[in-house]
Amino acid sequence: ATPKGKRMDEDPSVSLFRDYLRLRTVHPEPDYDAALRFLDRIAEELELPLKKIEVFPGRVISIMTWEGTNPTLKSILLNSHTDVVPVYQEHWKYDAFSAFKDAEGNIYARGSQDMKCVTIQYIQAVRRLKARGWKPTRTLHLMFVPDEEVGGYKGMETFVKQPEFHKLNIGFALDEGLANPTDAFTVFYGERNPWWITVHCPGSPGHGSRFVENTAAEKLLHFGLFCIITFSLLRLNTSECFTLGDVTTVNMTMVKGGVAYNVIPAEMDVSFDLRIPPTVNLQEFERQIKQWCKEAGEDVTYDFAQKHMNQNITSTDESDPWWNAFSASCKEMNMTLKKEIFPAATDSRFIRAVGIPAIGFSPMNRTPILLHDHNEYLNEQVFLKGISVYERIIPALASVAALPNEA
Repeated sequence: ATPKGKRMDEDPSVSLFRDYLRLRTVHPEPDYDAALRFLDRIAEELELPLKKIEVFPGRVISIMTWEGTNPTLKSILLNSHTDVVPVYQEHWKYDAFSAFKDAEGNIYARGSQDMKCVTIQYIQAVRRLKARGWKPTRTLHLMFVPDEEVGGYKGMETFVKQPEFHKLNIGFALDEGLANPTDAFTVFYGERNPWWITVHCPGSPGHGSRFVENTAAEKLLHFGLFCIITFSLLRLNTSECFTLGDVTTVNMTMVKGGVAYNVIPAEMDVSFDLRIPPTVNLQEFERQIKQWCKEAGEDVTYDFAQKHMNQNITSTDESDPWWNAFSASCKEMNMTLKKEIFPAATDSRFIRAVGIPAIGFSPMNRTPILLHDHNEYLNEQVFLKGISVYERIIPALASVAALPNEA
């Protein structure tokens, strides 16, 4: 028997992918040391210098650099994160960290779609390009970051503000996207802003057997109804066909308050997860929240646990040299691209916030969207095709001619 269920005839890229999937870089206690050792080995195999930057204690960003023949030009960033979200193992067909491959070639593992596939596809595309003697004009940086799945504060969000990031001289970035169940490939050029708010509703306390006016619960219900009904009506009243990334979503996620069945609480809190597309005026949106607080009752206030205000989007106009290079190489491979706003959040938002164009792209078509889901899997043939896709896209981006600001 071959080790860990590998077949003797398995493609080496698939074997490497499965090895990486077995690393338990899973929250709440990701084994980042295992990932660092893995990347040390890869950098040695690729004969690329590897730089490690500890952004926070135990939170290291690794960067492999393939210097271009014209290193004064802006570089290309190939970004991926090493961490994965937790699993509920009882809901999985197979061990979520065994990288089990079934008879159809589906590889089951946490991170198979989000986004350890892309990490290995970058690596194997670079390996192939080096093997055939190709050299990039622009410098390529392969960056591997921690903590994307928990908001990125101890990863990309902090790193983009540090001198070491600016020294990379990045002109364009690729980061993660999503699978697409159809023949098309989804490309993300922007993201919705996540706002996490908690609304504080003070009120009159009293005994649970009495009629009490101006209670915390009344105010909480008023605010919740204003908020949720407004966006439900917007959804019902539109005849346009939107993607999830085009619309604002509002979900009540937590409610706190009360100490006993027979005591009317003096305060209740309600929390919401709001995702706001870049087409929305954020100042007007916050004014609406203030108005809802006012209408809900006296002394209702709110605060933010998370408030992202950046609305930068990346150009997908054919006249844009970066987009033209990306899309033209896809067209040469007869790939259909579907452009969207990313419905959730990735590290791309931090890259765009410092003025660098970024595209979210994971070459996984004919694949159900299973990130963060039970039984996340990726078919080995889809994975292998993705390597070939990057083998065309990377040279196209690295060969973009000097731009006016680089002359």
